[in-house]
Amino acid sequence: MINKVVSGADEAISDIENGNTLMLGGFGLCGIPENCITALVKKGVKDLTCISNNAGVDDFGIGLMLQQRQVKKMISSYVGENAEFERQLLSGELEVELIPQGTLATRCMASGYGMPAIFTPAGVGTEVAEGKEVRNFNGKDYLMEYAFDADFAIVKAWKGDTAGNLIFRSTSRNFNPVMAMAGKITIAEVEELVEAGELDPDHIHTPGVFVHRIFQGAGYEKRIEQRTVRTKN
Repeated sequence: MINKVVSGADEAISDIENGNTLMLGGFGLCGIPENCITALVKKGVKDLTCISNNAGVDDFGIGLMLQQRQVKKMISSYVGENAEFERQLLSGELEVELIPQGTLATRCMASGYGMPAIFTPAGVGTEVAEGKEVRNFNGKDYLMEYAFDADFAIVKAWKGDTAGNLIFRSTSRNFNPVMAMAGKITIAEVEELVEAGELDPDHIHTPGVFVHRIFQGAGYEKRIEQRTVRTKN
């Protein structure tokens, strides 16, 4: 069996270079590969293209890389709640491609399935369609969107085994599994790492065949993106 276990985040991301394209899992503040992002900040790689549902917040997630000017381009769906992202976008320092959320997920899946492109009705007749091929199927227009071509996919799971099988929890399942399928090299950090065979096969969300490196992370924050409380009467 191929040994996929690495000592930690520093080893896992050691061959990520300036100019690489990275997929980063997570949804809101759930399922963020925090340890790998910290290692990327420490390493100081730059000119990265980051594909992620969102851009984190100012002091967490991809927001930490934005603070260090490590990201050249963001390909995302939701980019609110990050003042530094907004500043870099408006100043022209950061290239941004906004994508409908379903299109983002389907382009990830297409990459994992080995498909070169998809056709989707999302964005037809809007700015999203500018410069893209449109085809008509059965009387309805569809945009052609290319599958992503990412050098690395970096995901975070609740539990994994030494063969790379992964289990995600709740909201973190939204983008982590499809991105894990799509990277040329997939790196998984997990809250708990167990021996191969210890996970119930019926509970596995990402088979180990998609994962190239895995390690047990530490120090995870359980953040709430927005919290609303009732005021006292």
